[in-house]
Amino acid sequence: MDRPDCDPDRLRRTYQQFALVNRVVSGWHRLYRTRVRPQVAGMGAATVLDVGCGGGDLAVMLARWASKDGIQLHVTGIDPDERAFRFAAGRRPIPGVEFRQASSGDLLAEGKSYDVVISNHVLHHLAAKELQQFLDDSAGLARRLALHNDLTRSAAAYALFSAGALPLTGSYIRGDGLTSIRRSYTVPELAAVLPAGWTVEPHSPFHCLLTYWRRPA
Repeated sequence: MDRPDCDPDRLRRTYQQFALVNRVVSGWHRLYRTRVRPQVAGMGAATVLDVGCGGGDLAVMLARWASKDGIQLHVTGIDPDERAFRFAAGRRPIPGVEFRQASSGDLLAEGKSYDVVISNHVLHHLAAKELQQFLDDSAGLARRLALHNDLTRSAAAYALFSAGALPLTGSYIRGDGLTSIRRSYTVPELAAVLPAGWTVEPHSPFHCLLTYWRRPA
C-alpha cells in the first residue's frame, strides 16, 4: 500500500479495514484508559496528536472515548501520505477531530505542542536513523506524554495473523501486515537504541509500547 502505483480501490478498503484490525489487535482502548485518560482528565481542553494516522480511525476512536468520559479533547491526526490524508479528511466530521497532511518534523518546525503524542504501527516503517529522529520529534512535541504502539516480530505473530487475516479480502491488510511483522522490531532491539528518557515494554499480544514522560508519571 505504500507504493505510489497501488490500486486505489484496494487502498481505500485497506483504510476501511484498519478500524477493525486496530480494535481487535492494537489494545488502544486499554491504553486510553490507563495512559491517555489520566493525563487529560480534569485539565479542561486537552490535545492529542496522532502521528502517521493513516485512515484516521484511531483519532476518531480517541475522541469518542473521551466524549463519553466527559473530557474535552481535540485530536489532530497527521500523515505525510496524501492518499491517507484524503481518506481521513473525507470521513464524516467528528467534533474535536482534525486531519492534516504533515509530518512530525513539520509540526515541530511550526512550534506546535500537544499534551499527548501517539502513534500506532508506525515504528516498523522506520529505519534506524529515521526512528531516532521520529522519537526526538515526539519528545519535542509532547507536553506530558508520548506513546508509540507497534508490532513486535515473532514467528507466532506471523502465523496467527496470516490465518486470522484471511477473511480480510480485497485489501492490502494481509500481505502488508505480514510484511510489517517481518520488519518490526523486538523489545530488546528497541531497548538497545532508545534515546534517554524513553522506555519500552511488551503491550497486548505481539505488541510493544514506547513511552516518554515529559512530567513525572
